[in-house]
Amino acid sequence: MLDLLQQNKTTFTMNIFVSSLSFKARREDLEQLFAPYGEVSSARIIINRDTHRSRGYGFVEMPDDAAAEKAIAALNGSEHMGRTINVAVATSKANHPQGAAPAAPQNPAGENPQQ
Repeated sequence: MLDLLQQNKTTFTMNIFVSSLSFKARREDLEQLFAPYGEVSSARIIINRDTHRSRGYGFVEMPDDAAAEKAIAALNGSEHMGRTINVAVATSKANHPQGAAPAAPQNPAGENPQQ
């Protein structure tokens, strides 16, 4: 019985939101950026349906929460492909109006760091 429960155990991954990406950034670039901090289970760049060009943000999933937290701490505010990127834990899609991009992370004072 215990073996059956362990086989059906769902693994959770931390979903990380990455914004202010270069429009030239690709999925492989995100994977390589996060790989030094731990296993990357997926990476994706969000593409505009009409133009088929990057929208400048993406998501990375990492199965190890500790590694994901280290990556967020190290990469938030860092430079990647000539741009200063924002990296934060992604919020639930249900928390955003339909079609809207996730909000930029807030700093502890509650101010938007992109203003």
